[in-house]
Amino acid sequence: MVVLGIESSCDETAAAVVEDGRKVLSSVVASQIERHRVFGGVVPEIASRLHSEAIVGVVQEALAQSGRGLGDLDAVAVTYAPGLIGALLVGVNFAKGLALSAGLDLVPVHHLRGHVASNYLTSPGLEPPFLCLVASGGHSHIVEVRGYTQFRVLGRTRDDAAGEAFDKAARAMGIPYPGGVELDRIAEAGDPEAYKLPRPRVAGAPLDYSFSGLKTAVVNLLHNAGQKGEDVDIPGLCASYRRAVVGSLVDTFMKAAEETGARKLAVAGGVSANRLLRRELARRCGETGRELYLPELGLCGDNAAMIASQGYYEFLDGVRAGADLNAFANVPLDAGFPMEKKGDCL
Repeated sequence: MVVLGIESSCDETAAAVVEDGRKVLSSVVASQIERHRVFGGVVPEIASRLHSEAIVGVVQEALAQSGRGLGDLDAVAVTYAPGLIGALLVGVNFAKGLALSAGLDLVPVHHLRGHVASNYLTSPGLEPPFLCLVASGGHSHIVEVRGYTQFRVLGRTRDDAAGEAFDKAARAMGIPYPGGVELDRIAEAGDPEAYKLPRPRVAGAPLDYSFSGLKTAVVNLLHNAGQKGEDVDIPGLCASYRRAVVGSLVDTFMKAAEETGARKLAVAGGVSANRLLRRELARRCGETGRELYLPELGLCGDNAAMIASQGYYEFLDGVRAGADLNAFANVPLDAGFPMEKKGDCL
């Protein structure tokens, strides 16, 4: 079965063709980073306009690279939630028009479910059940993947997501957007003991995350140093901050693994590319005899191959959408489709 995936939830316009949920025939991503860099972050209106400009060419290129035409496709899978609403609407409306004109089934895909599926593309032998840490710019979830379309969220962030915390701290340090990636690189040369930073915890919810206090601690440290005319060891601060964020992610994730008895662990989302996170999880899983699955670096960020992969499994589960498909800025990962009829949309 061949699925065309379309992704436009934030600042990447992407299309991919995937066979049987596991084999990537093509994957094309048009990044908007350079256009947003001058603003220090993603500007939703600009993102939507750039998606509109790029989506036709990106889909055409994905089909050309795959060697497949519209007549060879079985379905079109598209991200419908969560994300920037204007950006999502570009992808959803294009996918609806394409599916209708080509007589193809339309499959709505939750963006975070797609991130989980990125591991199926990297590790063809991986099958549910397993535990997955989904860490990205807007989300930090610990998810029990019970089946390809059955999920239970065990923990989540109460405020800033891990990726957001990295980006905001990097911006405070004067590191250009996208700051999280550059902070990770700079931290490799820094001393993680240079600064003592807090490890926030959520009272009464040991599997939840909170990063806003940690981010604030770094901002205050920088302000105090500036007022006193003191120099800041930026590599050391990057390393100390990275260790605090990663330590929180790993400790809580491993606690969830112990509580559930999970022996297979996976990571997904943009933060899964973080060097220290990958090293620490490999070490902890090695020490406890657990299997660790990591997406290849090219599949950590937003892409359409993961959407096509999850779309395949949603299709097998009978999920379909019609011309009334809408986009949603926020939908729970463990909620089924359609949200409109269940009244569960957040």
